[in-house]
Amino acid sequence: MKAIKSIRGMHDILPESIHVWQHLEATLREVVEGYGYHEIRMPIVEATELFKRSIGDVTDIVEKEMYTFDDRNGDSLSLRPEGTASCVRAGIQHGLLHNQVQRLWYLGPMFRHERPQKGRYRQFHQVGVEVFGLPGPDVDAEMLAMTARLWRMLGLSNVRLELNTLGTPESRQRYRDHLIAYFEQHRDALDEEAQRRLYDNPMRILDSKHPDTREVVAQAPSLMDDLDAESRAHFDGLCAHLDALGIAYEHNPRLVRGLDYYTHTVFEWITEDLGAQGTVCAGGRYDGLVEQLGGRGTPAIGMAMGLERLVALLEAREDAPAAPGPDAYLIVGGDELVGPALQLADQLRGELPGLRLVQHCGGGSFKSQMKRADRLGAHYALVLGSDELAAGTVTVKPLRSQGGEQVAVDRAALAGHLRTALQVQSTQG
Repeated sequence: MKAIKSIRGMHDILPESIHVWQHLEATLREVVEGYGYHEIRMPIVEATELFKRSIGDVTDIVEKEMYTFDDRNGDSLSLRPEGTASCVRAGIQHGLLHNQVQRLWYLGPMFRHERPQKGRYRQFHQVGVEVFGLPGPDVDAEMLAMTARLWRMLGLSNVRLELNTLGTPESRQRYRDHLIAYFEQHRDALDEEAQRRLYDNPMRILDSKHPDTREVVAQAPSLMDDLDAESRAHFDGLCAHLDALGIAYEHNPRLVRGLDYYTHTVFEWITEDLGAQGTVCAGGRYDGLVEQLGGRGTPAIGMAMGLERLVALLEAREDAPAAPGPDAYLIVGGDELVGPALQLADQLRGELPGLRLVQHCGGGSFKSQMKRADRLGAHYALVLGSDELAAGTVTVKPLRSQGGEQVAVDRAALAGHLRTALQVQSTQG
């Protein structure tokens, strides 16, 4: 019988690499909660209309990439391709947004049906952060400062910030008209995809990777020429805040992002260490989206970062997070000692919350159990043999060089002994 494999572009995360994910997720949680964000968890499946109304009908995501199906009631449902629309929907539905400031964050899988390649998968994981109710550039700057702090805490130095403004819907409409007029003059030089987008979403042409189209784009009008005073003041204010914080950035006037709902600030954090898939975090302001999805007008800004790409950056480091070994491995000196060993292990876990303790199961010689303990990277072997049981002791044998000498410890004092030994080892490590 043929073995069943995972779906193309949807990968298992194996125990050998899960520690990097856990380190990343723990660091993310520490940073965002340190800035006052609260976690929210949304469904993976949403009404297809949510993404059509938010992302836009004429986008690659909606046209080509969403996993969409009709359920048994005939309703069109989609696996979420991104988190912002779901977060806004939840905020409106549960009354979280009107006349309130909310700082929300979420983590989970997203789904897009596209050609899998390194750093781009059909099921991928994102962390998203969203702020509602704050209109000024100060919160834009704070979000970018928070992201810069995350890079420092993760030890990622080769990440640069690109920044742009899309202005208000009115200024963007003026720019859209100028852009269409310009591209019409060079229509024959545009690739097929750019020609198809010309009248529906001309700003997406600025993102084209086609060589001939990029030559045309290089001479295209700049949105900065159509900015209104409000938009220019917002962007100038953001840049001033970043300058004061010492956060380096590059103004990229061709940066537009792929979703229709963005206004004012848009940004990308980019690395050169992942090849073509270099964007590790991106976002921007979307002041009209809450009203567009049925709520009352609410200023908002958000961003998302792909965990697979950040994990790849962490794994490439020489000091990549290592899988922690057990604190202790309990060696059982015979079948008749399995019961007392189970009781000992239960006692230790109760007295030392958080202790990583593996009890040997399945029998085997003392030598084979010691090899197993060493192979797992345990810091200490706890030996419970017939002599130890009779004496009411446990032999504590250090397995790492900094652990000290082997000693016999009274069972009642074992938790305290381990607590002290592990604290000393942590200090030395």
